[in-house]
Amino acid sequence: MDAARIAALLEPFLDHPLPSFALKQISIYIDLLLRWNARINLTAVRNPDDIVTRHFGESLFLARHLFPNELVAPDALVRGARSSLIAGAPRDTAGAPLIAPFAMSGPPSHHPRVLDLGSGAGFPALPLKIWSPNIHLTLIESNHKKSTFLREVARSLTLTNVNVFSERAETLATTNPAQADVVTLRAVENFDAILPIAIKFLAPSARLALLISSNQLPNPSPIIDWCPPISVPQSHSRVLAIGVHVP
Repeated sequence: MDAARIAALLEPFLDHPLPSFALKQISIYIDLLLRWNARINLTAVRNPDDIVTRHFGESLFLARHLFPNELVAPDALVRGARSSLIAGAPRDTAGAPLIAPFAMSGPPSHHPRVLDLGSGAGFPALPLKIWSPNIHLTLIESNHKKSTFLREVARSLTLTNVNVFSERAETLATTNPAQADVVTLRAVENFDAILPIAIKFLAPSARLALLISSNQLPNPSPIIDWCPPISVPQSHSRVLAIGVHVP
């Protein structure tokens, strides 16, 4: 998809234009999504323009509010990351470079640990990584075909410090301590059931970011301090709700 067209469609969701390399990554992502969507059901949205606004626009709107001062890496840094990933990364049995492993315990404090539950086709997590390349990103997607797609996108876009778990969030919540700095949720089934699980992954003072309908807004809670919801551009009912985990 043409980068200029992507930039124009994203304009209502952003406060400044994306650099050229990020637009190229989004274009590659859209091509992969359309190709894979012909084989497995990743999204019901099939028009490329609608994919940009409904998936990337909403996800990047979340990104700019979570990390408003984040600067995406310059082209030279992206080329360096690509060379490092391909040359130095471990490889699978077919010789393809594997994604750099992600450890939820121990990344530098200035590199936020972001956990996305029910990642599906990768929204909002992978656009958030495009926006903020320095985050350490974990995606949880129990569907093995979808998780394979997520790994393919990460490889194709040369995204580092990305890990995909093909397990249920309920299972991981019992075995992983609460260490995420940010947990994201979007378009998950059984929202009321998954919300308490999402909270279990939050470190003290971490943030929970939800892209939901206004009628799904959580009730007041003693453990989550919710900010006022923010309306998503070009939507009558979608909102961004961000809450802070109260220690």
